[in-house]
Amino acid sequence: MQHALAWASRGMFITTPNPRVGCVLVRAGDLIGAGHTQPAGQAHAEVQALADAHARGQDPRGATAYVTLEPCSHFGRTPPCANALLAAGLARVVVAVRDPNPLVAGQGIERLRAAGVEVSEGVLEDEARELNIGFFSRMQRQRPWVRMKAAASLDGKTALHDGRSQWITSPAAREDGHWWRARACAILTGIGTVKEDDPQLTVRAIETPRQPRRIVIDSRLEIDPQAKVLEGGGTWIVAAGADPDKAALLQAAGNEVILLPNARGKVDLPGLMLELGRRGINELHAEAGFKLNGSLIREQCVDELLLYLAPSILGDAQGLFDLAAPPDLARVQRLSWHAVTRIGPDLRVLARFNYPQA
Repeated sequence: MQHALAWASRGMFITTPNPRVGCVLVRAGDLIGAGHTQPAGQAHAEVQALADAHARGQDPRGATAYVTLEPCSHFGRTPPCANALLAAGLARVVVAVRDPNPLVAGQGIERLRAAGVEVSEGVLEDEARELNIGFFSRMQRQRPWVRMKAAASLDGKTALHDGRSQWITSPAAREDGHWWRARACAILTGIGTVKEDDPQLTVRAIETPRQPRRIVIDSRLEIDPQAKVLEGGGTWIVAAGADPDKAALLQAAGNEVILLPNARGKVDLPGLMLELGRRGINELHAEAGFKLNGSLIREQCVDELLLYLAPSILGDAQGLFDLAAPPDLARVQRLSWHAVTRIGPDLRVLARFNYPQA
């Protein structure tokens, strides 16, 4: 299963909105075929592994398949993978984790068992779930897994008061940050960052076969039509209200204006998360300023903090989040450590939010 997970990781940047799945075929301890899910509409991992076995001159009949996610049982863009495994004559299938998609949800496993195939479940389940944390979020919560990225000094400062922030962290940390951008389905920022930095909001520090969708929160539709984030089209601009002429101009350039106002005349952030879920966004990577960061956290829209800490102190400078202090320490926002890793001279911290239950 570890080998199957390694194959699944090969699809890290390409499978969205589908999950990242790996499959290896084994007979008598020998690997006879392997594959991973291809871009949407193309072959899934099981079909890839079967094709690989045939290309090696191997007959998969009687072999065992190790699959990181339950084989699908429905017709989507491709036929059911459970049917492909049955047709190939597999004797045993080992599944890391059940598919959370309601269209599958155990039905693939039951179809295999009903046909006499031995099925085992739960092998390296946590690892398989982590690999597809955004897909599980979208299937079970109807919204993407939101990862907020920030870079700060050891005293939690992100920029000087005049806005200068390049560069707090090292080139190694910035390159690592682009890897996390690349694995996301979409990158989100706010109009303040667009005005201040005019970012491209693309993956550049590493090679990637596709660029994530770009999303800008812009309540009053103030964005400059010449902003770099709009180059090439395809950007979603989320507003609370919009001048029809400007919206038409932006959309004529290949972008889309999405109106999602709340009662305060701002963008409905929780509503946006549900809308992104409907649009097939599994993982959302947020890189914004301290004001939007604070709003996203207040609205409980952030699942995970991806924080790069540099061994430096900035003192009286701009902080990470625009958040009011709690009335007492019993009501601070809690997070759980997930991973702490050395990246060059910096630290990469992954921490997950523990929001109070409603």
